[in-house]
Amino acid sequence: MNAQRDVDELIAEAAAAPIDGWGFDWLAGRATEERPPWGYARMVADLMARADVALDVDTGGGEVLAEVPHPPKVLVATEGWPPNVAVARRVLRRVGATVVAVAPESALPFRSGSFDLVVSRHPVRTDWAETARVLRPGGTYLSQQIGPGTMRELSEAILGPLPRPKWRHPEQAVAGAQAAGLRVVDMRRATLRAVFSDIGAVVWFLRKVIWTVPGFTVEGYRSELLALHRRIITEGPFVARAERFLIRATRP
Repeated sequence: MNAQRDVDELIAEAAAAPIDGWGFDWLAGRATEERPPWGYARMVADLMARADVALDVDTGGGEVLAEVPHPPKVLVATEGWPPNVAVARRVLRRVGATVVAVAPESALPFRSGSFDLVVSRHPVRTDWAETARVLRPGGTYLSQQIGPGTMRELSEAILGPLPRPKWRHPEQAVAGAQAAGLRVVDMRRATLRAVFSDIGAVVWFLRKVIWTVPGFTVEGYRSELLALHRRIITEGPFVARAERFLIRATRP
């Protein structure tokens, strides 16, 4: 009875917690994920310090961009999820960035050759033709992206066995960039360990990172959540793996 009450409390707490923005502070002490070895935020900061006009695509809540110590003269960010737009506008005041709401799958609302730097952390998708269009000749694109099969172990714990992922492969990103006329100058990949210590951390993560279990709701997957809770209690923290890759390209 006590164990059931505990799991209900954990799930209810996670189901009620806010998920605005793209920060993961709520998971502190409850889940961890290794960071990629290349230091994306540091790379962005270095490039921003040398740029005049820069764009951050799919900025989320502006978490990475807000930490840039020396922003360029003109700094713009786009975001497609309405709750994040308001968060990003508030957070990015400190670096003088303009946040533009952009509907998913739509073209970038900027003139061709507008930016000497475009960055994007974990974009929903990369429109390579649009990226190349808005870059100036000699401009740089830098992106850290989610690789194929990321968090597959967690997805399968809820959904059961899944087919091999067809999208988000680094090779597809390289081909897309080259087809758009960009020259890929750096490609790196990493497999990172993610650890969930309790079922509340799982619930909150699934609510926030919606592509892990598309259409996830607590009510729709309660039996699977209870089974995973029992697994964590019996075997210890649940371990999954996140796939990341870094791509850097220039417009000749």
